[in-house]
Amino acid sequence: MTVKLFIQAITKFILGVVLVGVLIFLPAGTLAFFNGWLFMAVLFVPMFIAGIVMMFKNPDLLKTRLNAKEKRGKQAVVVKLSGLMFLAGFIAAGLGFRFGWYILPRGVVIGASILFLAAYLLYAEVLRENTYLSRTIEVQENQKVIDTGLYGIVRHPMYSSTLLLFLSMPLVLGSIFSFVIFLAYPCIIVKRIKDEEEFLEEELEGYRAYKQKVRYRLIPFVW
Repeated sequence: MTVKLFIQAITKFILGVVLVGVLIFLPAGTLAFFNGWLFMAVLFVPMFIAGIVMMFKNPDLLKTRLNAKEKRGKQAVVVKLSGLMFLAGFIAAGLGFRFGWYILPRGVVIGASILFLAAYLLYAEVLRENTYLSRTIEVQENQKVIDTGLYGIVRHPMYSSTLLLFLSMPLVLGSIFSFVIFLAYPCIIVKRIKDEEEFLEEELEGYRAYKQKVRYRLIPFVW
């Protein structure tokens, strides 16, 4: 761990907390939005813990995860579409609370919170299994194909976990309108996966054979 990496990680974390808070509570017109605080808790508390663990156990992975600048044109478009989805989804949830649009029952919200945390554990396991994971599409020095654990079930378990994470987010916020917006994510991630696999086939030795071994990309027995 270095001081520079620590400052970079903490700065990005704080900026993330502030940005998400503004996008949710400003449209809500109040801080008295229980679902908003619940969402902030289930999102940022595990994120903070995961960041601390990576900072001490695998700072190289943390450094890689902090890099979000895509070099491939198609992937840059995917990142922008994802950003628009989050922007619209969070604002819709806040506006829904302000104007009394339909709020999902408490049982759905609690169930979604449990699903979100379970998906976060899945995400953490993916990070444990594959220390080459990056937020951008790239092949690192000495990178090898991982084909065991979750990678023996689907080729992109990280995206499987984010699918659960992102689709449960609007439910934690109690907004059916936000959920409809977040339904764009499966389409966005399919586009990202197809382009990523084209890149990996060309740049990562053994990936073509791995595709033959593990048939499903995202969801077992579906796709």
